[in-house]
Amino acid sequence: MSGEGSGVGGWCPRGTVLVTGGTGALGGAVARWLAGRGVERLVLTSRRGVGAPGAVELVAELEGLGVVVDVVACDVTDRGALAGVLGRISGDCPLTGVVHAAGVDRAVGLGEVGSVDVGEVWGAKVVGAVNLDVLTAGVELDAFVVFSSIAGVWGSAGQGVYSAANAFVDGLVEGRRGRGLVGTSVAWGPWAGGGMVVDSVEAEGYLRRRGLVSMDMGLAVGALGRAVDGGEVCVTVADVEWDRFGATFTSG
Repeated sequence: MSGEGSGVGGWCPRGTVLVTGGTGALGGAVARWLAGRGVERLVLTSRRGVGAPGAVELVAELEGLGVVVDVVACDVTDRGALAGVLGRISGDCPLTGVVHAAGVDRAVGLGEVGSVDVGEVWGAKVVGAVNLDVLTAGVELDAFVVFSSIAGVWGSAGQGVYSAANAFVDGLVEGRRGRGLVGTSVAWGPWAGGGMVVDSVEAEGYLRRRGLVSMDMGLAVGALGRAVDGGEVCVTVADVEWDRFGATFTSG
C-alpha cells in the first residue's frame, strides 16, 4: 500500500507532490507544510494559476525554502488538462503524492438547488478527485490525500450538495484502500485565516454560536500530518464546543 516515502517514521515527501487548489489559503498552508517536510518539487494547480491572489508571493516563499515550484492554471474537472499537467512531471523527480484541496462551497437550500450549484460544487470536489484517482492508476504514490468536510459527516444547513460531495470523496478513499492503494480523507471543521468556510467575521461568529471554533492553520496542518503518518483512512478534525454544538444540532 505504501511507497518508500512513507512508513514508521511518517510521510517524508520526495520527488514531486501535486496540490490542487494549491494557491488558495488551504493549499498554501499545505504547500508550506510539505516544504517543511523536505519535498523537492511542488506542482500547485488552481483555475487562475499564477494570476491567483498571493500566488507570486507564495512561490517566492517556497522557493526560498529550497523547493522547486510550478504553478499551473488547470481546472481539475477537465481530465485531459489534468492529464497534461501530470504528463509534464519529469521522471527525474517523479510524482509521489497528491493532495486534493480544491473545492467550491456554495450555501443554498435544498429546495433551491439548481444545476449550476450541483455542477460547481460536485465538479471541483468529486470530479477532481475521481480524475486524480483514475489518472494516477499505476503510479506508486506515497500519499493520496483528499480534503473533505464535516458537512459530509453530520450535515450542515444549506449545504446539501456540498455534504453529498464530501461524503462521496470519503467513499472514494475507502474504495482506494479496499484496492490496496494509499488514501486519506480528512473531514475538516472550519479553518481560520481564509479557509473556505470562514471568510468573514460574520461567518466566524455564526459558527462560534453553533459550537464550531475556527482552527489555527498551524494546528490544522499538524493534525493533517498525524492523520497521514498514522495511516488513517477517513478522519474528522474539528474544534468543537460540544455542549453548545449538541444543543444547537438537536434543537430541531
